[in-house]
Amino acid sequence: MEPGEEYEYLPTSNLHIHMAAGAMAGVMEHCTVYPIDSIKTKMQSLNPTAKGLYNSFGGAIRSIRNSKGLLSTFKGVNAVALGAGPAHAIYFGSYEMVKTTISNYTGKPDTNPMVGVPAGLAATFLHDSFMTPFEMIKQRLQMHSSPYTSASHVFREVWKQEGPRAFYRSLPTQLSMNVPFQVIHFSAYENIRHLINPDDTYNPLSHVVAGGSAGAMAAAVTTPLDVLKTTLNTQESRFEHQGRATQGMWNAARDVYALHGYKGFLRGVQARMLFHIPSTAICWSVYEFFKHTMKTFNLEDLEMLITPDQSESMQSESMTSVGSVVASEMHAKSEAPSGWA
Repeated sequence: MEPGEEYEYLPTSNLHIHMAAGAMAGVMEHCTVYPIDSIKTKMQSLNPTAKGLYNSFGGAIRSIRNSKGLLSTFKGVNAVALGAGPAHAIYFGSYEMVKTTISNYTGKPDTNPMVGVPAGLAATFLHDSFMTPFEMIKQRLQMHSSPYTSASHVFREVWKQEGPRAFYRSLPTQLSMNVPFQVIHFSAYENIRHLINPDDTYNPLSHVVAGGSAGAMAAAVTTPLDVLKTTLNTQESRFEHQGRATQGMWNAARDVYALHGYKGFLRGVQARMLFHIPSTAICWSVYEFFKHTMKTFNLEDLEMLITPDQSESMQSESMTSVGSVVASEMHAKSEAPSGWA
């Protein structure tokens, strides 16, 4: 890269670069801080028993450490690792493509909300449409006193007892949460990054600070919707009262209010912010580093080395791998420790 070249305006003709960078960033983001996400889900639990109630993040850590051990907070990490790679590849690939298209068409910089917001919305819709089933499986494993032992166990039982629609039960709420989250996230990230790094050169610190700050703001504002999403995904009121499944945002809000009042909608806000500060900082840092490295070694021409037939074959193998991983997990179920399943 020439010394005077602006890093933030790298060529976006190669979608493979952005998707590969996004996949790497997504897996590292979710797996690195997964225990915090697990504690957040437990703090948002509707389980009314004393053992299932945590009044603070520190109290939750102490209680989990003394009862099941901190390694138990990794339960379900394989589900999120399996989904996060392709979901974030879609997320960042579509974000860069839409952002560049709008910026070129309107002549506006990518720090303009008219550019970043539509790109973020498109990326969010595609990401959530893919990731929601993995999110549901993950949270069923994370919830307090989970009756499930592995991701494949969740899949089989939910399919049999609740039907395939259960995997997308929280999608409307997920989108309702992530749309404002990403509007705040992307707008704050682009503007904070530009404020710290007005020359748009490669500056890792700007991505860490901008990513962490944007994630914290977006997480705090959208916590009430995250509580509703957790309620729909875990269906803990159903397990406790042997009743029918909670359907829709308004019914979830009714259940949360009935058990915890207005304060229930802010349960887990500390853990949610503590999760998103490092996760968004890691995600943007890894993504921008990977993109910068590929540009440095002139890998933006990588797609020229891949024929259309090879590209289709790679996509087919990627889809097949999802099924093979689930199948292999089902065969290995009896051998894997339940806390890591």
